[in-house]
Amino acid sequence: MPELYSFPFSAMGTECNLHFYTEGASRADEIADLAIAEVYRIEDRYSRYLPDSLLSEINRVAQAGGGISVDNETGGLLDYAYACHSGLFDISCGILRQAWGDFSSDALPPKEKIDSLLSRVGLDKISWKNPDLKFPVPGMELDFGGIGKEYAADRAAEVCISLGIRHGLVDLGGDIHVIGPHPDMSPWLIGIRHPRNTGSLMGNIELSKGALASSGDYERCMVIGGIRYGHIINPLTGWPIRGLTSVSVVADKCIVAGGICTIAMLKGVESVRWLMELGEPHLWADENDNQGGTLTLL
Repeated sequence: MPELYSFPFSAMGTECNLHFYTEGASRADEIADLAIAEVYRIEDRYSRYLPDSLLSEINRVAQAGGGISVDNETGGLLDYAYACHSGLFDISCGILRQAWGDFSSDALPPKEKIDSLLSRVGLDKISWKNPDLKFPVPGMELDFGGIGKEYAADRAAEVCISLGIRHGLVDLGGDIHVIGPHPDMSPWLIGIRHPRNTGSLMGNIELSKGALASSGDYERCMVIGGIRYGHIINPLTGWPIRGLTSVSVVADKCIVAGGICTIAMLKGVESVRWLMELGEPHLWADENDNQGGTLTLL
C-alpha cells in the first residue's frame, strides 16, 4: 500500500512542501529530490535577487537599452505575460520598487519619484517577437515574481506525475498544484488565509485536482494616515491598488490561477463581475470585509 510522504523545504522566499503517496521511503526521497530540484532550477533562472540568473542578464540588457534572444522556456513565459497584459498585468512594473521599497516606510514616496519611474513601465515599450526581446527605452526591467512561483508549482507537479505519482500536491507558499486526490479518492482540504486576521482562515476548500492560487494585500504593506498601502501596484498609476483585500482562484494550472488572481486584485471591486464572467471557481474579500465568489468554504 502506498504511504503518504511529506517534504518541507524553502524556496523563492517562502516555505514550501511536497505531499504525495508512493511505496517506499527511498523512492519517495528520489522523487522529492527531483521535484524540488526543478523548483530550484526555476528560481535560479528567474530570480531577480540572483546576479547570475537569466532574468538578471535580461535586466542588464534592459538597463542598457539593448536586445537579447531567449530560449523556448523563457519565450513561453513572456508569451504568457503578454497574453495576460491588458494594461494591468505588467511584468515591467517591478521597477516601481525603487519608490516603494519593501513597504516598511512610515512615509509615502514623492509623486515625482513615481512619475519618473512610470516612464520606464509598460510592456508596450518593449519589443517582443519570439525569441527576440528588445528594449528601445533604456532603464527598464522585468520581474517574473507574478508568475515564477506558480510556474514552478506546475513544473514540480509535472515532474512528480512523470515519475508515477498520482496522489499528492505541491505547495509553494500557498500556490498549490494538486496532482490527484488521496488514494481513497477523498479530496485534499486546503485552507484559504484570511486577509486581515493574521493566522486565521476564511475557511477551507476541497480540491482533488487542479491548482489554487491566492493573492492579497497582506503579504507586504504599510499603514499611513489610517490608509493601508499593499504591495500590489497598479502599473498605470504607480500606486497600490484599493478595493479587494484577497482573491483565490482554482484553475487547471497554477500559473493560470495566479494570473487571474493578480488581474482581479488590480481591477479592484470591478473584478467581482469579471470573475463571474470568467467562470473559474473563485473567492474574493474586499476592504469592508465582504466576501463572495463561487468557491464553497467549509
